Amino acid sequence: MKDVAVIIPARYRSSRYPAKPLAPLVGATGLAKPLIQRSWECARTIVEADAIWVATDDERIADAVRAFGGQVVMTSEDCANGTERCAEAIDKLPASPEIIVNLQGDAPLTPAHVASALVDALREDNAVAMTTPALRCARSTYAHLVADQAQGRVGGTTVVFGANRRALYFSKRVIPHLPPSAAAEDFPPVHLHLGVYAYRPEALRRYVALGVSQLEELEGLEQLRFLAGGIAVGVVPFDPIAWDAIELNNPTDVAPIEAILKARGIA
Repeated sequence: MKDVAVIIPARYRSSRYPAKPLAPLVGATGLAKPLIQRSWECARTIVEADAIWVATDDERIADAVRAFGGQVVMTSEDCANGTERCAEAIDKLPASPEIIVNLQGDAPLTPAHVASALVDALREDNAVAMTTPALRCARSTYAHLVADQAQGRVGGTTVVFGANRRALYFSKRVIPHLPPSAAAEDFPPVHLHLGVYAYRPEALRRYVALGVSQLEELEGLEQLRFLAGGIAVGVVPFDPIAWDAIELNNPTDVAPIEAILKARGIA
């Protein structure tokens, strides 16, 4: 992973959860750390600290990152999403890496082996612009997604893909629709999309050149720009892991994430 950099895009403004990167999360020792720090510590399980950068346009987030010893690259307020922020950030790094891992700042429970597998898959397939994970849902994860959807909240993003492991679609709705028999399985056939991507620098520049797509705008999912532009996205499927890799999308996600941090002994 020597030629890999992790960039964590973070913005202060959020329609669902303003100031989310600074939201405190209590771990196993009772210590509260802001979400952006927990995301940075998650990235530390993937690469060395000097290869991790938080890309933000907000000095409050930058100050918080510097306070715990992280590196910051300041980016424009005009970035439409985290992928555009990563694209801008790579030109400001001291050296351009061969592969960039975008670890979204609201995904502090991402397993390290997931990012490593994405990098490996990208190295092996020059036909895809990006690789991203699809985690088979345990029944508890599926129930969490469906419950949030029923309440009008977005609990996470799901993805469907073909036999060639190319993404067909990503949605904030729970897809595909399941009949009751499938929904009752221990591992329902729904795949949760975790907030992590691996790309080459040229793919990021191509992404920016495409401009915002209608699907991306409607769903609020940046990765749909690749699909709308006819660019292949590689999906790396994973079996369920030992914990629910919940993203912090809503204030109601704080308690279950804290419970997982405590159960896993994360300080």
